[in-house]
Amino acid sequence: MSGRAREKPERPPGITLRTHEGTPYRFDPGALCLELLTTGGPGDFARFEVLHEPADLAAWADRSRLPKGLELAVTDAELTAVREFRDTLYLLAADHVHGRPVDAGRLDAVNAAAAEAPLVPRLTADGTRAWPPGAATGTQVLSTVARDVIDLFGGPYADRVRECGSHNCHLLFVDTSRPGRRRWCSMEHCGNLAKVRAHRDRARTSDRP
Repeated sequence: MSGRAREKPERPPGITLRTHEGTPYRFDPGALCLELLTTGGPGDFARFEVLHEPADLAAWADRSRLPKGLELAVTDAELTAVREFRDTLYLLAADHVHGRPVDAGRLDAVNAAAAEAPLVPRLTADGTRAWPPGAATGTQVLSTVARDVIDLFGGPYADRVRECGSHNCHLLFVDTSRPGRRRWCSMEHCGNLAKVRAHRDRARTSDRP
């Protein structure tokens, strides 16, 4: 057994998203920092913004892969900083996925956020992790996410960060599958749509004289 305290999973990893029709589906991007990218983004992705007020960041943290029970006291300035960081992270990750040159300013933003004090869990008597009493800050959340960015893009799965294979889906995920052939954000959503399209294409082909 490793030296780490055993963690008792409370829920499957990932977050629940909704299709344009309102149907829920589970999306596991494989990393905390990529979960933040589901809250909105730069340019055209601004229409998906969900972090409108400080309470929204606390709600995201509760949905994320962070352990439950975190209390947050987020200021308006911290919320703005998180949104700006998220937009920068999306551009940095998209450049990485598509093989574009790394923007030094975006790296500086990640490193600066990571240099702040992160969230610090504590060990309980039953061998699980918990959060210290009292409220954490939005700056601590941001630092924790930034450190996750460094772990991801500076680690063994950096080349497994991918964009969903659907032509109209830009969700990013880490392919942690053993064969490394994950194509879709979720088999419940884009994967299923691709299967339906493929079935229809085969049916049309077989009907041709």
